[in-house]
Amino acid sequence: MPASATIIVGFEPLLQAAARLQVMAVLVQVEQAEFARLKELTSTSDSVMSKHLSALADAGLIKLTKATADGRQRTWVSVTRTGRKMFHNHVAALQRIVAGAADPI
Repeated sequence: MPASATIIVGFEPLLQAAARLQVMAVLVQVEQAEFARLKELTSTSDSVMSKHLSALADAGLIKLTKATADGRQRTWVSVTRTGRKMFHNHVAALQRIVAGAADPI
């Protein structure tokens, strides 16, 4: 790593994808959200949303729950305690990055 490189504490590369950041931003505000609603909010396809949610679930940031409702199986998504903490740390890191960008060079 170059001597001039700075590590931003709390920055989470997993949340760099806009759809993942959007999903987490929604989930920290609600108890749970349905797959279809998250897909709609992020303007992604079923397969893309599924991949994003799998990545977040594999990292332990969200929990996926399948249940039957209205005669069809639905997937509900909720944030974990770890996910909530990581999201807030990531947002704080982004705020520090943006604040640093306002500093004169």
